[in-house]
Amino acid sequence: MSIEASATFTVMEPETMRRMFAGELGPDRDFFIYSRHFNPTVLNLSRLMAALEGTEAAYCTASGMSAIAAVLLQLCSHGGHVVASRALYGGTHALLAHFLPRTCGMSTTFVEVSDLDMVEAAIVEGKTKVLYFESVSNPTLSVANIPELCRVAHRKGVTVVVDNTFAPMVLSPARLGADVVVHSISKFISGGADIIAGAVCGPASLVNSMMDLQQGAIMLLGPTMNAKVAFELSERIPHLGLRMKEHSQRALVFARRLKSLGLKVIYPGLEEHPHHELLKSMHNREYGYGGLLCIDMETEERANRLMNQLQNYAQFGFMAVSLGYYETLMSCSGSSTSSELSSEEKALAGISPGLVRMSVGYIGTLEQKWSQLEKALTRLHNKN
Repeated sequence: MSIEASATFTVMEPETMRRMFAGELGPDRDFFIYSRHFNPTVLNLSRLMAALEGTEAAYCTASGMSAIAAVLLQLCSHGGHVVASRALYGGTHALLAHFLPRTCGMSTTFVEVSDLDMVEAAIVEGKTKVLYFESVSNPTLSVANIPELCRVAHRKGVTVVVDNTFAPMVLSPARLGADVVVHSISKFISGGADIIAGAVCGPASLVNSMMDLQQGAIMLLGPTMNAKVAFELSERIPHLGLRMKEHSQRALVFARRLKSLGLKVIYPGLEEHPHHELLKSMHNREYGYGGLLCIDMETEERANRLMNQLQNYAQFGFMAVSLGYYETLMSCSGSSTSSELSSEEKALAGISPGLVRMSVGYIGTLEQKWSQLEKALTRLHNKN
């Protein structure tokens, strides 16, 4: 694959430019105008993302949040209504609860997506445009019943948008009925914690509408991915499957061992997780149950003591936001990535003040990392 870093593209005939701007010629026939519109290298990565999610088309953006915002702005008009999960990444929650109402007059009803009757009751036929949820919620690791939620939404003519950032390869929302799948590529897909990027995967009609010169959210708002970044990411997708298997395998082993030590562990791969059977019925089995687990330490002070021991004494991982890195990353969600939610909203979303979200890495051997984890837990216990 080559890098097409050019911002603008030459035409050989004057008439070609008029035809491109009129929409008669486009990237499907290798005609390109300008890299805020389609770029050949970004389009190549986008085709890989469409293949990954099993959608007709996709396009990549400069961040996960820009992908989410662009989709919502494309699907909803001024005064539009969204039904969304209560358990969402803090940035998405802030976008829906505060930014879009202020700037676009859009409103959102937040629901418990495991309660299908509540979801159905919140949908206002003719007004609700989007049902939005995460396949596996950030940070509580609740699993959405994608097929049933899609049935409820589609009965009422509502478009289903699923954020699959926590479960690439593990879940395929489009194959389970979702219309649109969004990603923060910055996480597992990148895997290097060195790139900010996003993707919108869905029907070609949606992707093309988002690139429309008059009405397209990606074209007109301009969250453009750099072609050099697209090339870099396209080199990482071939080994995403291998990485996800290892993230998932280690998360499962650690979750089982931590539970046996008496810690309160949340991991959908554990049989006692309330959505274990649901995930088992939907997931692509060879990729396991995902690379994230949570330890509920009940108070923020206890959570911070645990993370301090894990990073600064045992060198088990890093206190940092984000996920999907080859090193283990840990954060206390309530005071970091979910801090945009009020105390009441956190309680409704099931986010305990002491919830430690852990993105399990794969560096070193499993047993080496477990011995570091045990060392930190032993010291923590002795200090109590």
